[in-house]
Amino acid sequence: MEEALMARARRPGPASVSPPARRQRANVLIAADVPPRRWIGALGIAAFLAAWQVVAMQVDERSTLATPVAVVAAFIDMLHQPFAGSTLQAHLLASLRRFGAGFGLAAIVGIPLGLAMGWNRWLETVIQPIFNLLRFIAPIAWVPFAVLWFGTGFGGPVLIIFSGAFPACVIGAYGGARMVDPRLQEAARMLGASHLRILLEVVVPSAVPSMVAALRVAAGNAWQSLVGAELIVATSGVAYLMVRGQMNRTIVIVLVGMLAIGLVGLLLEVLFRHLERYVQRRLGSTVS
Repeated sequence: MEEALMARARRPGPASVSPPARRQRANVLIAADVPPRRWIGALGIAAFLAAWQVVAMQVDERSTLATPVAVVAAFIDMLHQPFAGSTLQAHLLASLRRFGAGFGLAAIVGIPLGLAMGWNRWLETVIQPIFNLLRFIAPIAWVPFAVLWFGTGFGGPVLIIFSGAFPACVIGAYGGARMVDPRLQEAARMLGASHLRILLEVVVPSAVPSMVAALRVAAGNAWQSLVGAELIVATSGVAYLMVRGQMNRTIVIVLVGMLAIGLVGLLLEVLFRHLERYVQRRLGSTVS
């Protein structure tokens, strides 16, 4: 019994561990808690590409599936060789112009409307039923109106993109305005601030994080709506490139278009995510 007690006493306790050893142990525990997300993502992409390569090599018909190597080679080649009247970057530029017009119009109209609905109860009562009816209509359902009103030019796709991005802008701005602390508004009123000044200096700054998050969602919706629009009512753009590739039974062209769409969508997501984190840091919010 005495030997066991003496052995336990000789064991180094927490107080006897040196500070460098404690720091090293803490670093090990912190490193163990951090999941290897980047490695997992890289392994997932590698596994997907390997499976794609194997499946594509087993397919005899080239018009059915192309290998990743062939898609990348065609992607690089189309940067210099025109297809469907333009090079790949020219088609991308046409798509981005439509995206910018539709998304910008949705933000210009939707953000102020959402703020006004969250600020004014009477306006919310009037507009919300109509808005709730329209926001459940899929953007692709506006294609007949886009063709009849604007044809296959610039305006038709912009209308469809606008219809895809507009609801997210309104909902985000509305939610941000409704979540403003009423005590801040009451304090501003007690100090003699006008309704317009309260809206501009209290409500809008407090709703900025929600508005940026809404723009991030709206950008994704707008880019997806652009693809649907160009598949039907456009004579240029990345999705139109895919249509021409499908008509020619050239699957590699279709996959090049899908790759370009995915890369641009990923870039938009990264840009808006950094913008959202920047706004949260500036406002002192916690970033997830």
